[in-house]
Amino acid sequence: MTPYVGIVGGGQLGRMLALAAAPLGVNCGVLDPSPTAGGRVAADHTIAAFDEIDALREMAAKSDVVTFEFENVSAPALEAIESRAKLAPPTRALETSQDRLDEKQLFSKLGIPIATYATVDSFAELETAFDGIAGPAILKTRRFGYDGKGQATIEDSSDLARAWASVGESPCVIERRIAFDRELSVIAVRSSSGEIAVYPPTENLHVSGILRTSKAPAELGDDLTHVANAFVTKLLTELDYVGVLALELFDVEGELIANEFAPRVHNSGHWTIDAAPTSQFENHIRAILDLPLGSTSPVTECLMVNLIGDSPELGSLLAVPGAHVHLYDKEPRAGRKVGHVTVTATDGLDLDSASRRVLDLVSASTV
Repeated sequence: MTPYVGIVGGGQLGRMLALAAAPLGVNCGVLDPSPTAGGRVAADHTIAAFDEIDALREMAAKSDVVTFEFENVSAPALEAIESRAKLAPPTRALETSQDRLDEKQLFSKLGIPIATYATVDSFAELETAFDGIAGPAILKTRRFGYDGKGQATIEDSSDLARAWASVGESPCVIERRIAFDRELSVIAVRSSSGEIAVYPPTENLHVSGILRTSKAPAELGDDLTHVANAFVTKLLTELDYVGVLALELFDVEGELIANEFAPRVHNSGHWTIDAAPTSQFENHIRAILDLPLGSTSPVTECLMVNLIGDSPELGSLLAVPGAHVHLYDKEPRAGRKVGHVTVTATDGLDLDSASRRVLDLVSASTV
């Protein structure tokens, strides 16, 4: 019988999951309220709200497994369908990632270093907590923040009122702003039977909270790579996790400090489509169906470049040697990820030169 995977969310991640599933003979359905959701081209499309119980139950009834492509989906809504289909990743991982305090407490429990932080539920608490942080800080809503949303930087006490207002006076955490040398992520996958595979760490560049580029593999060295792998393996094991998970880290003078984790396939792992034997998307499908995991060793060095706001003319991108273009069928809009390009160092290609050409094209079109 043909396996069927239900995906809550039909954006670019759902689209790429369905595209990776098709060669394996796995059919997919996406549930998304947008009639133009990108996943519709590769999967059955149910137009419904992410938390519409009847629609979720209908999807679950025909699915071997239900998964999700973003972490702001309703955990209670997913719990309501667990009796009808296997759910992967588990709701515990989803709920932990949705609350920055729970996330930080989990990191501390597992011995994974994090920045100094405090909880903030009122402006008075913010004033007290900032005094304790004793330096530049970032105020983050505890829930529902991504791509730089729900965050405010604080340089000194004169910024407190502005920061508190900008986050909607919501329950928050305030954390010391880390002067990091670089941003890293490690993508890993665990199957239902407990098999674990880890991709090499990736070096990332964010601008205004949005990922711009990912270089893989990161030049990290064996010792730090071992530490990063140990951190993500602890998370997978503690959460009894199934599927792909991304752990974001800061490298601070050779020490790795955790920022956050995402219980899903991740933007910083898009390079795996073109530069690894098995993409993160295929390995996610394999993991949730408890199939053997594929190799995570990269076949080449690469640079992934996000297309933000708008995309350069397709022909100009394809004219760059080693460039692999992925467009998401999304209308251009400021700050919106509409696609990505992965430049691979194959056949003796000068990766730096090709990457500069792509970056120049993207810079000219970015909104």
